[in-house]
Amino acid sequence: MKPLAFVAVLAFALPAAPAGADEKPKSFSVPFQLIQTQHMVVSAKVNGKGPYRFIFDTGAPDSLVSNRVAREARLTPSKDFKHPTLPLFGARGQFRINALEMGDLKAEDLSTMVLDHPTVTAISGVVGPVEGILGFTFFARYRVTIDYQKKLLTFEPTAYRPPDVMQVMLKKLLGPASERTAAPIVAPGALLGLRVAKGPKDEDPGVTVEEVLADGPAAAAGIQAGDRLLVLDRHWTDSVPDCYLAASRLRPGATVDAVIDRQGKQIELKITARAGL
Repeated sequence: MKPLAFVAVLAFALPAAPAGADEKPKSFSVPFQLIQTQHMVVSAKVNGKGPYRFIFDTGAPDSLVSNRVAREARLTPSKDFKHPTLPLFGARGQFRINALEMGDLKAEDLSTMVLDHPTVTAISGVVGPVEGILGFTFFARYRVTIDYQKKLLTFEPTAYRPPDVMQVMLKKLLGPASERTAAPIVAPGALLGLRVAKGPKDEDPGVTVEEVLADGPAAAAGIQAGDRLLVLDRHWTDSVPDCYLAASRLRPGATVDAVIDRQGKQIELKITARAGL
């Protein structure tokens, strides 16, 4: 399934803090339709209007709605959006959705672009009206499970609230060269007690565990140096940045699943993250 590229040339993956370790988050199940383009389409109300059909796109760094929805749902411009917007395809800049509802799931104060995207318009001509895309500014609030067999999305709310992504991207694009070329820094949400690495010619799944600290969470879980870490907290770790990003979402005291490959055998383990000093 190919993500739609609509305005952005840069996409930022920002850490999402999970719900408390001792809390079992409530989950919401939402049906989706898989259309001819292999995109998922969901039905949602915007500020009580609708329902409207949207593409649910995990590759989209921002959400967008059509001018029709913005008009009918009376969206208000984002006060924090300070950068100019090119008036292409009726683009009007960044707006706020007071409430977006999909069944029992309700997301409040959601950032979105208002834009009549030509690809969305073309898709509408084939599968019927589609009024926009639900991207990072929506789905980053949740842990999302996709069941293609049942055509069902499951959302588990987290405490994370994504920023105005378009504001972040434009600031990055329009900022000085030193900011555009600076390496991203991701701080761990909790400590695991291991060091991973992956060589430039290493194309195998996962990252190699180079070192496991004695008496650390990874050692207690049974991870050994030389293991291949494939999954951490339901996130693929095919690169060192993937591993750092997954670790950044952890919370001290949380017990998460990990999958390792040890001499060709996959093993599932549980790691309880610890707070740092």
